[in-house]
Amino acid sequence: MLHIVNKSHTERNALASCLRLALDGQALLLTEDGIYAATAAAAGASGIAAATARLKVYALQGDVAARGMAGKLADGVTLIDYAGFVDLVVEHPNNQSWL
Repeated sequence: MLHIVNKSHTERNALASCLRLALDGQALLLTEDGIYAATAAAAGASGIAAATARLKVYALQGDVAARGMAGKLADGVTLIDYAGFVDLVVEHPNNQSWL
């Protein structure tokens, strides 16, 4: 399963709900304002720091760059480009977008 979160963890509870229900070994892709949760400064409070131990956590490179967060991601978060996003969708035919 691929979980996709596009809202900031400070704006909505989508990320918290996702992390509570995601199963070990699944993938999480942070896009748009969701990438703020993956910054080193926010990873503890957002739950991403703990999630990297049980989930494959990705952040969309274009959204990271657009928000000026390049080089500020927490350990365990993998940057991917749009082609990588497509690869994740192909690899995980089941996906859930958290609104």
